[in-house]
Amino acid sequence: MSYAKKAKKGYYGIAEYRDQNGKRHQKSVGCFKLKREALTKADKLEKELEQVNLDLQHISFSDYYERWYTIYKKESSLSDISKSRYKTFSKTIASYFKNRELATIRRSDYQQFINWYGKNHGASSVSKLNGAVRAMVSYAIDDDILTKDFTHNVQLVFNKKSKRKIEYLTEKELHTLTDALVDNLNHYNTSRYMILTAIYTGMRKSEIQALTWKDIDFLHATISINKSWDDTKKAFKTTKTESSNRVIKVNRQLLNYLAELKANRTTMVFQNVLGTIPTSPSLNKCLRSIMKECGIKKQGFHFHSLRHVHVAYLLGKGVDIYAISKRLGHSNITVTLNAYSYLIEEYKAKNETLIIDKLAEL
Repeated sequence: MSYAKKAKKGYYGIAEYRDQNGKRHQKSVGCFKLKREALTKADKLEKELEQVNLDLQHISFSDYYERWYTIYKKESSLSDISKSRYKTFSKTIASYFKNRELATIRRSDYQQFINWYGKNHGASSVSKLNGAVRAMVSYAIDDDILTKDFTHNVQLVFNKKSKRKIEYLTEKELHTLTDALVDNLNHYNTSRYMILTAIYTGMRKSEIQALTWKDIDFLHATISINKSWDDTKKAFKTTKTESSNRVIKVNRQLLNYLAELKANRTTMVFQNVLGTIPTSPSLNKCLRSIMKECGIKKQGFHFHSLRHVHVAYLLGKGVDIYAISKRLGHSNITVTLNAYSYLIEEYKAKNETLIIDKLAEL
């Protein structure tokens, strides 16, 4: 039963209710000058909490996840890719748990679910799924459906073989591709310029698409990355993370190529004469066509692979990993080390051989 509690400057309204296990809980509605105001607000909250509890106490895991996604994620500023991932997880949960009530899920049940999912998925997918469920569980605890976090201390299991190794270009292949791009530049075809920009900067596709002439400082040879492009909505959006906002140095050669696009008389750098900006399908089609002409065969190679090519080239030239991390717009060096671990291990092995050779010269 709700009640009012005396405070220094008035009264606190306290709502009382019981969860599905019959355990009593209390929640404050704030402080009010008058006792009757505090009681009125507390009574109202108590009724709402009791109704919510009745509605949710037998809700299934999959239904609550869907409810959580709809309320807290669907209309958020998350990217379309992230929202799509949340929806995919919803189907995965429904497929495994069917109509199993959320309140009956134990840690061992959830561990078995992770074991099942991890058999056919890599570390990144398992981690993202667990992250989504863990976030949902915290809301379920606030809603008094759960009393404990069943994701706590769960061991993440994944299939090491499912980790896709991204093929990158050798230095010779990179020069061949770059030469082929430069030899056939035409300001009407902005896709080629975008591919060239990815090679020279390591920028993400959406960051390259969003570039305006104001973002390029031809005097100081820098590019300011402060927004990205939404392919679906055809509009600007925020960068992937806060650390993605950055200013990077670029070589004069790239700037000379980009200056040719001013002939299109557009506000956005890569907007063609038709007023459109190349999207993933057209960029990948263009890239694969040029690679085929050059005789470069790489399984599953696409536009984003050029970001990996950029990293591989810089590592091969002895550029410090911290500087590369900052250039890529990663929040910290750990993100870079995890994302490009296969490259770093390869160069580590090469450097160890070099160390031994140099020591032998002593």
